[in-house]
Amino acid sequence: MFSKKALAAASPLPMQGNARVSGASQELAAITNPYLGAAGAGFLFLGCVAALVAPIVGLSAPGPGGGMLPVVAPDGRNVAQAYARPFTSTGAPRVALIVGGLGLNPQTTRAAIDTLPPEITLSFAPYAEDLQDWIDMARAAGHEVLLEAPMEPAEYPSNDPGPYTLLANSKPDETARKLDWLLSRGAGYFGVTNYLGGRFLNSDAAMTAFSPVLARHGVAFIDDGQARRRGGGMMRASADSVIDDQLSADAINLALGELEAGAIKGGTALGSGFVYPLTLTAIKTWARSLPQRIVQLAPASAVMSKR
Repeated sequence: MFSKKALAAASPLPMQGNARVSGASQELAAITNPYLGAAGAGFLFLGCVAALVAPIVGLSAPGPGGGMLPVVAPDGRNVAQAYARPFTSTGAPRVALIVGGLGLNPQTTRAAIDTLPPEITLSFAPYAEDLQDWIDMARAAGHEVLLEAPMEPAEYPSNDPGPYTLLANSKPDETARKLDWLLSRGAGYFGVTNYLGGRFLNSDAAMTAFSPVLARHGVAFIDDGQARRRGGGMMRASADSVIDDQLSADAINLALGELEAGAIKGGTALGSGFVYPLTLTAIKTWARSLPQRIVQLAPASAVMSKR
């Protein structure tokens, strides 16, 4: 684990023009994640500069959230493509996992970054302190990153996800205003995922306001399964299951097995979970055994499609 002092030294990345770069990224990737040896770090550093540079010149503009807002470049490039983890298919069924809730608890956030396979996609809370540093560290370790958009749950306002919660009955310009703040909280994420959202995701009017904003900014959208029937004209995916809906080792292991079986049956499967220590332990144990089986661990971006 890195100390707070070590994180402060390693995470803030100097700027060159409009791009954030790290001279220590190759070393950091090799040290923090046991699934990445020197060869893996070298691949990220030399084979895909986009995996270590954010924001990329031409893909951002100043935003209201304290950072850079993603934009689509004149040549059509966008962050959904540029910041996705590179993936080479073996032809085997693909299983992808998203672990969310990162950035709020330093210990569990570091554990997810440091110990999960780099193919695991990590999603970060927009209210996290030092969010850009966490995103940089995760991407230096090989993980692709999602940003969580808090959405109105069915229990709102007794369950309130914060001041920038997207509300189902908001006017389109208010939804766009909040989204612009959320999207400019950091750089380097390829897409957005929902945090809660039972009421928002089930509102036609709310989703009609939400989807064009993401499409305009070139950002993908992956939901936890609540918006499976919705498109939006952008790169999309929906989780097939929440693996730690029941928080016990046996239940999580069963959910992972079912996810794997779903991939074998349908070609791909996507699961989501929270950064509980129990969830991290189960994923690590399960992932170690995958090379002996007939599925391939893939980043979430590798199971997306435009719809």
